[in-house]
Amino acid sequence: MDFITGEIIVIDKPYGWTSFDVVKRVRGAIARRLNIKKFKVGHAGTLDPLATGVLIICTGKSTREIERFQNGMKEYIAELRLGATTPSFDLETEIDAEYPYNHITEDKILEILPRFVGDVMQVPPIFSAVKVDGKRAYNLARKGKEVELKAKALKIDEIQMLEFEENRLVLRIVCSKGTYIRALARDIGQALESGAHLTALRRTRVGDFTIDNCLSIDSAIKIIEEGPIEYPNL
Repeated sequence: MDFITGEIIVIDKPYGWTSFDVVKRVRGAIARRLNIKKFKVGHAGTLDPLATGVLIICTGKSTREIERFQNGMKEYIAELRLGATTPSFDLETEIDAEYPYNHITEDKILEILPRFVGDVMQVPPIFSAVKVDGKRAYNLARKGKEVELKAKALKIDEIQMLEFEENRLVLRIVCSKGTYIRALARDIGQALESGAHLTALRRTRVGDFTIDNCLSIDSAIKIIEEGPIEYPNL
């Protein structure tokens, strides 16, 4: 491994970790192994703390590839709870409203899903890192301030229903950079004349990297600490 010239480490991000938590852990392990203080490490596409799955970590000169990786198509497996909403559109916040959902059928779901495929406009969640007047929207939202975000253009290539039972809906989604699956859950709930929020999210692909390519964080750190190291001519 040559961390200075650049390595790409694909990690299955654990539940509850931020993407920066993973970067910090990897950076620290490399810094200790190489006995250096300053070192470039970055990730190609943020995952929310409550999501798991493919997170591409780039080191050294490979950080130049981050934008290219970010632009790759993403695939997710998303679990939604129908009939209830939360301010964050996921489990970060408590349920704030409940709605009838007994009218929702498999046929109804299959009827509305095509509305969200193709080039679409999506309003990001207020609990997101989108900047409003130079401040992160989630910081304003957590302070109880009103946040108005503009719709953004994005592309969703596929939405496939994997499971549906009572108020539980599982979808496979293939989409572009910038898609908020939480916001998609909100919009699907509204289209079903009910409410919905995200209860689980797993990213299974980023570009050519799939979940099968991933290392656990512990395995990645062990390789960094114990694997063979190549030292470039500096």
